[in-house]
Amino acid sequence: MIFEFDIEPVEQARPRATRFGKSIRIYDPKKVTVFKRQLGRLARQAMQERCLKPFDGELTVRFEFYRPVQASISRKERDRRLSGVHRPTVKPDLSNYIKALEDGLNGIIWIDDNRIVQIVAEKKYSDRPRIVIEVNKVDEVEK
Repeated sequence: MIFEFDIEPVEQARPRATRFGKSIRIYDPKKVTVFKRQLGRLARQAMQERCLKPFDGELTVRFEFYRPVQASISRKERDRRLSGVHRPTVKPDLSNYIKALEDGLNGIIWIDDNRIVQIVAEKKYSDRPRIVIEVNKVDEVEK
């Protein structure tokens, strides 16, 4: 099952902490919280339109993160990046994109991200930032 979300990828940042008297509250930075909320809305809508419930069982997933090209580069370099000749080797790390996505889609596309047993992921440049996700049950892939 393939899902495409028109939202710019955001990396999972280090959690923040604040003190309330003797207790400490841990929370995501605002940018990450907003991203997960927007992604969750888009994912719920996609699942409802397809009359799907969150996937369960062993899952394989493929993530494609399309990020914008920096504005401060030459036309020639921009063309290289958009054609896929040059790929994003800059921060944020691919693993941080994955973590934010896994957490943001828990209970929506999959029951829990602990069901994911295989991940293939890529960072790419595009004029249209987005995230593409392919989710398959392991038994469906092996057939």
